[in-house]
Amino acid sequence: MSTLAPVLNILARILVGFAFLFLVPLLWAWSLDQSHLRDIWFLGLVLTLSAGALLWLATRRFQRELMPRDGFLLVNLVWLVLPAFSALPLMLAIDGLSWTDAYFEAMSGLTATGATVLSGLDGLPVSVNVWRCFLQLIGGLGIVLLVVAVLPLLGLGGVQLYKAETPGPMKDARLTPRIAETARGLWGVYFVFSSACVLAYRWAGMSWADAFMHMCSTMGLGGFSSHDASFGYWNSPQVEAVATVFMALAGISFARYFIVWRSRSGRSLLRDAEVRVYVFVLLASIAGLAGVLTVNNTYPDALQSLRAAAFHVVSLATTTGYASADYTLWPVFAPVWLLFLGSFVSCAGSTGGGIKMVRMVLLIKQARRELVRVIHPRVVNPVTMGRATIAAPVIASVMAFMLVYGATIIGLTMLLLLSGLDIVTAFSAVVATVNNIGPGLGGVGPMANFGVLNDFQTWVCTLAMMMGRLELLAVMVLFVPQFWRK
Repeated sequence: MSTLAPVLNILARILVGFAFLFLVPLLWAWSLDQSHLRDIWFLGLVLTLSAGALLWLATRRFQRELMPRDGFLLVNLVWLVLPAFSALPLMLAIDGLSWTDAYFEAMSGLTATGATVLSGLDGLPVSVNVWRCFLQLIGGLGIVLLVVAVLPLLGLGGVQLYKAETPGPMKDARLTPRIAETARGLWGVYFVFSSACVLAYRWAGMSWADAFMHMCSTMGLGGFSSHDASFGYWNSPQVEAVATVFMALAGISFARYFIVWRSRSGRSLLRDAEVRVYVFVLLASIAGLAGVLTVNNTYPDALQSLRAAAFHVVSLATTTGYASADYTLWPVFAPVWLLFLGSFVSCAGSTGGGIKMVRMVLLIKQARRELVRVIHPRVVNPVTMGRATIAAPVIASVMAFMLVYGATIIGLTMLLLLSGLDIVTAFSAVVATVNNIGPGLGGVGPMANFGVLNDFQTWVCTLAMMMGRLELLAVMVLFVPQFWRK
């Protein structure tokens, strides 16, 4: 108990803070005079606040500074417990929604995955859609802190490659109060972008409610929408352009933006090797996909092909998952390439999922290094990232991550195949949830949803979302016996 209690004490404080987030849908329900929904959101607030307060009272004698091992427990508990409290109001507010589907929806929101089991979104109460999308904004806030300030302290996460340049406590050996300082700076940047995004959506023609909801899911790179047709509901070049710009911006590390703001100079962003490759891959993929759509006469002219390619490449590559058309009807290369992009394009420190661009760049450089060593065994050819030489232990950790990543994809896919799913739906569902992309292919494509899955399949995908968001190793380490030894 003395080991777990300090972690539970921090979790209790998080629950107390999280409880007040229910005021957002509560205010929407209040403004629309929906008394039944007001009661549901108020109940969610009271239950979460009470649980947090009781847990804090039970563990207040065990407060101490957390160590890295405590951090692993805390991040896993946070991403297990918060979806449970988030799901309860959804289950009460949506007729016929089971606990399994409600928990899946809440996990999808907080991990900014964007996979949904719901249909008839246009007919849902506004406060319900607000809560779904707001969870992605809050999830994005938590993700920014997790990948920039917490995981590096635990020896995980791509951002640790930039320890010398990233603000905050990343050189510290413990989880110290300096994380709060880091969080304030990063979240400040996040809210500036969010404010600009909601105003831009409103300017492009959305209602204030839709602008707020889609700002939440854009900045969180989650992809939830208040309409079944997603961005096809508007069929507007202006709306798609705003989404494309802000998705692309959110796919870059918010720590980089914080450095730019502190230094009053954009040089660090322009010199960043990961950002340069990120921009190059997006532009090259847009040009290539537009060419494929034009050659195959998928759209009447090249301009419409370019518009569709730009929106969907940025949406899927950044793991947002918005769609304005059913891209599974495009030439088969297109949807497969889009799903592939979502596996690695987002930058470390962004709200996007996947293995992150920095790891992909390091893998390619390591492969090139080994090829050179085959020809020149004695050559000194270190792996570099920008101006920094990458140490061998970092390369080893990336290789270990990729091994776990591949094993996770294969293992979960086999589970879904064992449960009766077809290969396209099973594989794409796992890729989409582990990488926090949202829509997959086949039965879980952009114009369908995960509601076609049975309970077992839904829980497999729920686990996949959590593991992907916590960068796999943070979850896997709990199953190593040495972790639990003193």
